Amino acid sequence: MMVLISYDVATSGAAGKTRLRKVAKECQNHAQRVQNSVFEADLDYSSFLKLKDRLLKLIDPSEDSLRFYYLGNNWKKRIEHIGVKETYDPEGVIIV
Repeated sequence: MMVLISYDVATSGAAGKTRLRKVAKECQNHAQRVQNSVFEADLDYSSFLKLKDRLLKLIDPSEDSLRFYYLGNNWKKRIEHIGVKETYDPEGVIIV
């Protein structure tokens, strides 16, 4: 299932900057960055729940914001990309 994850972490203090780095790193480990604080994750439900749990433990809900947009398995009909950055195919071939 495809999930769009976005976050806004308050960085006015050192703790916020640390939280921001940790949230970004956790997202990068499981999803593809599509904008500065926006990631697309094509995960099975169990993996998504684990990622969501980790992210919820990292943020401070009184200062930060975390959003999940559930696009489901039929996500290709729900995403339209316009602009300079090329889109990617999460189901395509990965070369390492």
